[in-house]
Amino acid sequence: MGKLSPMPQIVLPQNSLKNWGSLWLGTTGSITKASAKQNGQPSVKKANRFDKKQGMDFGYIFDEAFGLALANMLGNKTAKPFSNSLLPPAPDVVEVGTTRVVGGIRPQNYDAAYRPDGPRIVYDSKTLNDEKSIGKNWQNMVNDLATEASTVHTRFPYCVVAFIIALPRPALKKNQETAIIRTLDRLGSRENELDQHHLAEAISLVIWDPSSGQIDPNFPPSDTRLRIENMHERIYAAYSDRYRSLPPHND
Repeated sequence: MGKLSPMPQIVLPQNSLKNWGSLWLGTTGSITKASAKQNGQPSVKKANRFDKKQGMDFGYIFDEAFGLALANMLGNKTAKPFSNSLLPPAPDVVEVGTTRVVGGIRPQNYDAAYRPDGPRIVYDSKTLNDEKSIGKNWQNMVNDLATEASTVHTRFPYCVVAFIIALPRPALKKNQETAIIRTLDRLGSRENELDQHHLAEAISLVIWDPSSGQIDPNFPPSDTRLRIENMHERIYAAYSDRYRSLPPHND
């Protein structure tokens, strides 16, 4: 049984973000049109965006970083969940990968979870990876976040729900920043198990620079709940309030 400790900061690997940034910028991972035609492959990738598979795989950087920090808090290890299993692969692990939870609205797959006796913490990452996608889809993404929080909270009101949203700085327009930040800040304001189901306990908005792999130091502002540097504090406070000194913790 692991001892509950304060959750460390979630550390995103800058080198990995920079490598992904090279793909996003189109400076690596591209092929010529002639080579594509010869090998029956798609034509050269357009710059300033990920293709569909890259966009899906990119989120794993955040999932892994979240899982490692959470496992450190819980005094256990990370493990890959069994496909579509409603139980973890071991009694006391943080699952990183597609994790199935049957909620009050619908079955839902999350990107990481801790569920020793049912879901105590669930987490999902969301990425919008180009200017068109942000403009067209960010409000739909907000609806998805609210539904994912609601479906687990209606059955498991004590569960801690966390999200990381990542947007590339060059694709984010200035006139979108304020609306996105205000909406996510409200959505990530759940303080206790009696609060509204559609709210999450912790949401972080990561605005990253593809050319350097760095996280924007100014947005979202430090007076919001959305800085990833502070996400660990909200998760630990919520989890500790609801589960400290309860099995499987031995403190």
